[in-house]
Amino acid sequence: MDLVSEVVRAARVGTPGSRVIRQYDSQGIRFSAFEGTGFHVVLRGTCWLLSKDQDPVGLEPGDVVLVTSGAPHGLSRVPCALHDLPSMAVRPAAPRPGPFDFEFLCGVYQFRQGRTPQYFRALPDLITLSPDYGRSPQTRALIDLLSADTSGADLGAAAALPALLDLILIHVLRQWHEQQGSAEWPRTDDPEIAAALREIHKYPQQRWTVTRLSDVVGLPRTVFTRRFTEGVGRPPMSYLTSWRLSLGARALRETDATLATIAREVGYATEFAFSGAFTREYGVSPGRFRRSTAALIPPVAD
Repeated sequence: MDLVSEVVRAARVGTPGSRVIRQYDSQGIRFSAFEGTGFHVVLRGTCWLLSKDQDPVGLEPGDVVLVTSGAPHGLSRVPCALHDLPSMAVRPAAPRPGPFDFEFLCGVYQFRQGRTPQYFRALPDLITLSPDYGRSPQTRALIDLLSADTSGADLGAAAALPALLDLILIHVLRQWHEQQGSAEWPRTDDPEIAAALREIHKYPQQRWTVTRLSDVVGLPRTVFTRRFTEGVGRPPMSYLTSWRLSLGARALRETDATLATIAREVGYATEFAFSGAFTREYGVSPGRFRRSTAALIPPVAD
């Protein structure tokens, strides 16, 4: 199983959105914290990535910023404090005449219910990448396609948007993992914990317990629990629950399977147990979630 593809499909539970933004008069723009995963691609001009806790990062045309789990950030023509930037407008503004400082493409999956998938929350808040477009011309082609299709007015745009977002995220994550020298998911230098993660992701329907997982990877229960929590950022059963429910949310959105079938496929004995866990995690019942995700909501706003 390709785990990067799996987590990108989990992100698809969120509401997709995209737009091209131009900045004039060195104003810059600030993005408030949100629940979701997205990216920016600099199309023209140069700018700086600003955040609360890191030094400004210079960006050139073609550079990508992956906003893994909705951390506040900004883009500006000149370095400055993040709080000095104007916040993003709720609705896109009509293009202004005259030259602009820089132009960038935004793509996002925003979560109206539930949380950003654990994989993205385990990554650094902001990842900058200068893709090798010569070695991966597909990445450039996908960015061009999304840039040309951001109006949503063309036939098939609603179906094309999540497909393009998925592919761009996969290409960006693939190149980032290659640069990091690791393809593990989540990234961990602990081989036993990596093996446990693979088991959870490949077989979520199994009746996993901490004892059974620790036996599979050959560690004492207490040692396994400590190392898993340190390496992944949450205890084994909490992580397992989050992964199962993200798979369930995806099935609710993408299939017509019954609640009982989905519950069984993601590891719950009954639909009532699945429904209770899902409601605690996402704040709505599975049925209401399925109905609410039937219609797409416009692109992310401040």
